[in-house]
Amino acid sequence: MSDSEKRIVLPGETVSDSPYRSEGTFVENGKTYASIVSLMYEGKVIPLKGYYIPKYSDYAIGIVVEERFNGYVVDLNSPYAGQLSSRESREQFKIGDVISAKIISVNEVKEAVLVEPRRFWGGEIIEIEYVKVPRVIGKNASMLQLLKQYTKTDIFVGKNGRIYLKGGDTALTSLVILKICREAHTSGLTDRVKEFLEKETKTGI
Repeated sequence: MSDSEKRIVLPGETVSDSPYRSEGTFVENGKTYASIVSLMYEGKVIPLKGYYIPKYSDYAIGIVVEERFNGYVVDLNSPYAGQLSSRESREQFKIGDVISAKIISVNEVKEAVLVEPRRFWGGEIIEIEYVKVPRVIGKNASMLQLLKQYTKTDIFVGKNGRIYLKGGDTALTSLVILKICREAHTSGLTDRVKEFLEKETKTGI
């Protein structure tokens, strides 16, 4: 099979006869194996399952879950929490507030230090598997622009699998995002999504 073809690999399946480290893999006896269900494409291992691990420079959507004297603890849709110093924000937050923030560093126990917090007002939040985020955004943000163009919804996609929607047709936006997630491993997805949006909005933008 050529590298340009796609195939599903299961945990324990060999993905390379040489050692290399990437998300969703482990190395044993000089070979690389899948550690979670993944998609092999163009020589890369793309996880299809898993939980979000905070990464430097990611923008994430979090929920304030604890107030402390020097800042806040933020849920990042992950086993690992985010820490936001009160010095990093000009406004005060309360438990339950939904914010976006940038991860500026991650410590040895995977806790993320957050900066540039921004509170979301109104709108709604949907959650998807974080591994599907690249498909929702699309190459050069093509899928995201398609969604905005047809639904007129303001969309902010957190790398941690949370997506903020406000205005326009949020119900249609949610429906299409779930469709993208279900079909993320298939080819020709952008064309099918465009066709679906044209049908649902009865327009040919």
